[in-house]
Amino acid sequence: MIRAAVSFFMIALVAFILGAYGIAGLSMEIGKILLAVFLGLAIVSFFAALIAGKNTNNKELL
Repeated sequence: MIRAAVSFFMIALVAFILGAYGIAGLSMEIGKILLAVFLGLAIVSFFAALIAGKNTNNKELL
């Protein structure tokens, strides 16, 4: 998802340089939305891992 957001930001930059301001604005908005969704899912995933309390120090394997 972060790759898609970066792609839309690159499309927006190229469109802005070429003078297509409508496409640049639309691509920038899509990129912002994708970045916000990515950050939201990353935070939810982080807190879910904290709540689940999975221990990565498995002493049984040693």
